[in-house]
Amino acid sequence: MISDRSPPQWLDRVAAKSRTIIRGSVVWSIAAFLVLPTLLVIGMSLSSESYIQFPPREVSTRWYIAYLADPQWMAATALSLKIAFGVMVMSTLIGTMASVAFVRGCLPGAELIRLLSLSPMITPSIVTAVAIYLTFSPIGLTDNYFGFVIAHTVLALPYVVLVITASLTTFDVDIELAALNCGASRFRAFFEVVLPNIAPGVMSAAVFSFLTSFDEATVAIFIAGAHQQTLPSKLFEDINSTLTPIIPAVSATMVVVSLILMGLLVAVRARMR
Repeated sequence: MISDRSPPQWLDRVAAKSRTIIRGSVVWSIAAFLVLPTLLVIGMSLSSESYIQFPPREVSTRWYIAYLADPQWMAATALSLKIAFGVMVMSTLIGTMASVAFVRGCLPGAELIRLLSLSPMITPSIVTAVAIYLTFSPIGLTDNYFGFVIAHTVLALPYVVLVITASLTTFDVDIELAALNCGASRFRAFFEVVLPNIAPGVMSAAVFSFLTSFDEATVAIFIAGAHQQTLPSKLFEDINSTLTPIIPAVSATMVVVSLILMGLLVAVRARMR
């Protein structure tokens, strides 16, 4: 006769505790692996020396001041912010309309068109950059603000379509149909019923598109010129020519801008809920 004995409770607790510790260790290890390079860059940017070192012997904001006082760095920063804002507006408008067409419309070949709209996420950046350069160069859109906005909009659009499509998919279509049955037009039903409900998704898509443009380097290097140079393209140019601690300072500033935008997005979404 075989006895069926279950393990003692203390053994179950030990096993559960071990699994929790292992999972936590893995998660924290991955987080440290992702965050550590950023912390190293911030540490390098606070050095008072004329060369890059870590850890800094003396904490100083010398290179942040140099960055803010340099006209070329400020011009590149202002251009990147202007481009990112234009990309945010264009990609959010186009992506919202495309998402509505994909989810609500009866567009022939909608699934194929949606997959094509996501292709910039799949195609290697260098391939996209070469294609954009070969297309823009003959028509004078290189070293041009509008060329940057168009190129970056192409890169940011997939993120907008993904986020807003997800928001529209989870939105209860019966609410929109109720508005239509009450006499509202499609236009009015969208702006007064649908848009307020998917506003968190639209804001997320706008922030993602802004950051996609602000941090984009590969395409910017190809279409930048002597007159129009974005912050990432100047960053890579200076890495190849003059490797000074101003580069970590600029990199840390870009990280801070991204964190501020993401923090504002989280705060606004929490308040809306």
